[in-house]
Amino acid sequence: MLPVPQSRRYFCLTRHSSFSDGKHRNQGTQLPDPSAYHRPPGLTALKDSCSGAALEPPRELWGYVQVRSKAHIFWWLYYADSRAGGFTELPLILWLQGGPGSSGCGFGNFEEIGPLDKELKPRNTTWLQAASILFVDNPVGTGFSYVDDCSLFAKNLTTVVSDMMVFLKEFFTHRTEFQSIPFYIFSESYGGKMAAGIALELHNAVQKGSIKCNFAGVALGDSWISPLDSVLSWGPYLYSTSLLDDHGLAEVTAVAKEIMDAINKNEYGLATELWSKAEGIIEENTDNVNFYNIMTKEVPEMKADEQENFHLVRLYQRHVKIMHKNNLNELMNGPIRKKLKVIPDCVKWGGQSTKVFENMAEDFMRPVIDIVDQLLAANVNVTVYNGQLDLIVDTMGQEAWIRKLKWPGLKEFSQQRWKALYVSPESTDTAAFHKAYENFAFFWILKAGHMVPSDQGEMALKMVRMVTQQKH
Repeated sequence: MLPVPQSRRYFCLTRHSSFSDGKHRNQGTQLPDPSAYHRPPGLTALKDSCSGAALEPPRELWGYVQVRSKAHIFWWLYYADSRAGGFTELPLILWLQGGPGSSGCGFGNFEEIGPLDKELKPRNTTWLQAASILFVDNPVGTGFSYVDDCSLFAKNLTTVVSDMMVFLKEFFTHRTEFQSIPFYIFSESYGGKMAAGIALELHNAVQKGSIKCNFAGVALGDSWISPLDSVLSWGPYLYSTSLLDDHGLAEVTAVAKEIMDAINKNEYGLATELWSKAEGIIEENTDNVNFYNIMTKEVPEMKADEQENFHLVRLYQRHVKIMHKNNLNELMNGPIRKKLKVIPDCVKWGGQSTKVFENMAEDFMRPVIDIVDQLLAANVNVTVYNGQLDLIVDTMGQEAWIRKLKWPGLKEFSQQRWKALYVSPESTDTAAFHKAYENFAFFWILKAGHMVPSDQGEMALKMVRMVTQQKH
């Protein structure tokens, strides 16, 4: 087993502000700045990507919600800031990061879609131009979220969904200004798997009246919906892009079949171990291709040794630790921590991410295609978007699981002709392709890897406006 973090370092018992407590909130000009970070020099130079007009620093709220006894989720809300209208005229987006164990409040915010990048410089493609954004460090133990007891980490999707239902009920109960605003869930990677489950449970809760919100749809970005379909596509995809020869293709195909056999026998722990083995074989045969963008390479930090659960260590390093690089780690545990003023002394950003990942190991390789089918059957709007250069969740694998849907509209969707998209009317470079039928849509994002907003920010912002039915 991986070493257990010492409780005195990461775990503590304390009370925190919640939605009804304004002590640690920032509401633009209504409250004093909590730190100099809130309005760094140059932030007012942020431009609306459509109008080119300068935007004011966004209003913000943040805090903790106890979702179970001794299990605390951290959230961070930015109100929309756009010349297209005030926040009441724009949707609210919940952003869910992957991993599991990667921080939306950290990586998603400062590396992808928030108002500032990790250098605290304005991001001209921030999604705040199109929506308010709610970042949540999920599952518990991710980012600034934490548990007081090692037994409380989520071990499956059911617990993740249950925790998020507690959080969302608390959020919409106290933030009544968002109850009637269209609410979307956008996600990335493993976050998409969680988003599918959360979306279905939220839809049911809204129908029952237990949560009051205007749930409008879910977007699954480079999402781990069907691990087996992704794994089976790796060999053909790499071979077609000249990153595997015949020998390498045979090796990758062989281990992919082992994974398929394990999944068919419901041996999901073994399937996870073989998943790590498959990635190791790919690294050996491709000179360390980057699983998040095949045009780059990622050299492993460590070599195989006798360490127990080595497969989990390597998977963690490839897919979670990469989201906790030193510059972001220093930002979150330095200036951001000082700004927020609510983080317990015993909590370190990312300090429990290893345990989050390890505890979900039995859940990694379980598919959720059936949940997507249930969403479509319930008439929930479902969007899938994928980066052309992603490997870990390549487009071939996404298309494979989509073909397995039992949704009655699948045939009509497949027969639709896709449409080329451009980031602006003046552009002649094709940025993406798009296809939609009834309540299902797919975006093929060109020249993007796993993190679409990081690689193609303008196209990602255009996609958000399309999904949320805004002018673009």
